[in-house]
Amino acid sequence: MSLAAAGRRLVLADLIARPTDRARAAALDTALVIAGAAVVAVLAQVEVPLWPVPITGQTLAVVVVGAALGARRGAAALLTYLAAGLAGLPVFAGFTGTIAAVAKPSFGFIIGFVFAAFVAGWFAERAWDRRPVLAFVGFVAASVIPFLFGVPYMAFILNTVLGKGLGIEAILAAGVTPFILGGIVKAALAALLIPAAWAGVRALERRSGR
Repeated sequence: MSLAAAGRRLVLADLIARPTDRARAAALDTALVIAGAAVVAVLAQVEVPLWPVPITGQTLAVVVVGAALGARRGAAALLTYLAAGLAGLPVFAGFTGTIAAVAKPSFGFIIGFVFAAFVAGWFAERAWDRRPVLAFVGFVAASVIPFLFGVPYMAFILNTVLGKGLGIEAILAAGVTPFILGGIVKAALAALLIPAAWAGVRALERRSGR
C-alpha cells in the first residue's frame, strides 16, 4: 500500500535516508527507534523552573520524537524507553530507572507517553506538523494522552495501594492542574521546532534542486 493510499505522508525521519531494500529499511527503523528513546532519556533529565511547578523536557521529547518518527516508530521508541527504564537503566526523570517504578503514582504517565508519541506521529503523517497552528493543535491533543493514563493510575496507587483516600479534586490538584501551563508551553515549543525543521528541509531541497 502506498503512503498516499494509507492517508500517510512522509515524516521528517523518512527524509534521512530512503533504503532500497527491506533489510536496510528495518535496520534504519531500528536505529531511529533507539535514537528516539535516547532523545527522550536525555530530555527527561532537563528541568526548567516554571510556576506553579518545574517542568521537564520529557513530554516535549515525546511529542517531538513521535512527530519526527511517525506513529509506529514513535510508539516503538517510547516502548523502548519504557523497557529500558524498567530494566534498570537511569532514563526516567532524575536519572532513575527500576522495575519498582511501577509502584510510583507517576508511572501511568510514562505508559501514556507511548500512546502520546503515536498520536503525535499520526498527526505528523497527515502533515499537521508542517504548519505551526495545526501542529500546536495536534501536539496539544498528544499532550493530553498521558493524563488519560496517568491520572487513573495515580488514583489507583494513592488510594487503593497506599490507602490515601483522596477525592477527585485532590487527585486533579496533584496530577493535572499544576502541569497545564507547562504542557501548553511544551506543545507550543514543539509546534515551532517541527515546522521550522520542515522549512529547513524545504530550503535544502530547493538549494539542491530536488
